[in-house]
Amino acid sequence: RLRNAFAAIKADGSVVTWGNAEYGGDSSAVAPLLTEGVVQFCGTQYAFAAIKANGSVVTWGDDRYGGDSSADAPLLEEGVVQVFGTDGAFAAITADGSVVTWGDAGCGGNSSTSDVASLLTDGVVQICGTCGAFAAIKANGSVVTWGNAYSAVVPPRNLPFGASCGEDSSAVASLLSEGVVHICGAQYAFAAIKANGSVVTWGDAGYGGNSSEVAPHLAGVAQVCGACGAFAAIKADGSVVTWGHARSGGSSSAVAPLVVGVVQVSGSHNAFAAIKANGSVVTWGDDRYGGDSSMVGPLLEEGVVQVFGTDEAFAAIKADGSVVTWGNAGCGGDSSAVSALLTEGVFQVC
Repeated sequence: RLRNAFAAIKADGSVVTWGNAEYGGDSSAVAPLLTEGVVQFCGTQYAFAAIKANGSVVTWGDDRYGGDSSADAPLLEEGVVQVFGTDGAFAAITADGSVVTWGDAGCGGNSSTSDVASLLTDGVVQICGTCGAFAAIKANGSVVTWGNAYSAVVPPRNLPFGASCGEDSSAVASLLSEGVVHICGAQYAFAAIKANGSVVTWGDAGYGGNSSEVAPHLAGVAQVCGACGAFAAIKADGSVVTWGHARSGGSSSAVAPLVVGVVQVSGSHNAFAAIKANGSVVTWGDDRYGGDSSMVGPLLEEGVVQVFGTDEAFAAIKADGSVVTWGNAGCGGDSSAVSALLTEGVFQVC
């Protein structure tokens, strides 16, 4: 999800954090648990959850929005294989394919009492979140959704109270009953890739939930990524298709000649960053949210292997394990305070 801080895993399994201290940028409270053995993590807007090599989970950040997992601690002591976040809740998949959720109930942290609880006891292979809802893919290729309309955490930007977060997938239920292989969330909508390379979208129509205008181009899709109100899909030929709110990066026309040979894309709140096959990075969308990377342009011309976004900033990992950041300093765009720890050995940032 879109966050206000970054966390990086180094090759020795230790974690480095920076950005807004209140919302996960300061991990000192759990520092002894993050010195080794961390293999994967994920963030809500205000907290982080890290999986260790023994399958246990460590959380930090705002207690209300996933930073406190003590109520579910017995279920998170072992066997966790993946973790995912909405704006204010986490969902973890365990080795037996069951799901454990915690955090704000209004953001999907209440799956045990939801109408779909019985569908989340086994067979779940992937989960993704929007601002207030989760979508899970089961082993048979079907999709289960739960959560709420946007009614928690922070007021939605340019959306009315109670706007859709993709929690209701009934309108496309017949398309989600089988064959789904990957799913991605923007802030208010979901996009699912099916085995035949087609894409199914639902949620707020104006913020990526309606892809009808680009439907003819959404064949052969290999990857999809969401920003706040837009999606970017990479096709098998390396071209990119965007849709949704133009201010969120839903229009990539300004960089169209450059968006070829793309191998990975990541979103902030209102911008996208794409890695090309030659290791260079192309950005578009709102300059204030990382859409303008010119200040670090020379560092992004080659050797970039991964890129990640927070609410208003991006972080790129280079082949030598160093990290380059840009965008809003308060959301992680300035990593100078921990720069000495980011010169080598980083293999994941969230």
